[in-house]
Amino acid sequence: MRAEVFAMAVILGVAGCTGMPAEELKVELGFEEFPQKYTCDGADVSPEVGVTGAENAEALAIIVDDPDAPGGTFTHWIAWNLPPASIPESLPKVGTVKSPVRAVQGVNDFGRVGYAGPCPPPGKPHRYFFRVYALDAPLELEAGATRAELERAMKGHVIAYGEAVATYGRV
Repeated sequence: MRAEVFAMAVILGVAGCTGMPAEELKVELGFEEFPQKYTCDGADVSPEVGVTGAENAEALAIIVDDPDAPGGTFTHWIAWNLPPASIPESLPKVGTVKSPVRAVQGVNDFGRVGYAGPCPPPGKPHRYFFRVYALDAPLELEAGATRAELERAMKGHVIAYGEAVATYGRV
């Protein structure tokens, strides 16, 4: 059987954030390798992220990062207070998103608010993890927050977790 394109949720210590076992979310990207439009070599728009299993959640949060970056894990996108359903493509690069869904976004490691797609140096393709968290309540966190602030705000609120992985490389 070929490797799962749509990585099933892996519970990675999320239970420690809530004090109870976290449920699984199914997170789907629809691709194994990033289409150029979702990268710095294309339009650099956020991809659609399919999410199922969040029916009991009040909101979602997402963290997208590259653990293969030369300087260590590099965060490409953080967003929270998303509706507990699939995340649509092309979210605006603003702190407070009002359309196509309501959401709040923070600062990525490029120092900008919103999604910033893969842009690795030439060489071996990098892996990009899309980590989605189902929350029991919306977070009281201002737009433009950092990943560390988001992770602190999520503690005790994660009721389910899932992730998907895609790759991108440049020559």
